[in-house]
Amino acid sequence: IHNVGFVTQDWPTEEQRAKFHLGPHQTLFGLYEGIPLTKRTAGYNLVIPDKITIFKLPMLHAAATLEDLAEEVRHTVWHEVAHYFGLGHQQIHSLDGTLQD
Repeated sequence: IHNVGFVTQDWPTEEQRAKFHLGPHQTLFGLYEGIPLTKRTAGYNLVIPDKITIFKLPMLHAAATLEDLAEEVRHTVWHEVAHYFGLGHQQIHSLDGTLQD
């Protein structure tokens, strides 16, 4: 992984929530912002780093145990890194066994 910043934030911003059309009871655990490797062309240079944000408080509220929290963090980081590599949600869910009909 090159040119990617990993950051934590308490909650998604209003702008992030609006971008994903989140309702009042919806949230994000993580977010990849950047240009996936599969979309980069030969002209990709001199760009700011991509960013993966992990949202702390939504995960803390959703986890019942410390083990649940650790698993959610692991899964969320994996999910966002998969976006960096160009995988879409369908591919990610298929690979991690969470594909829903």
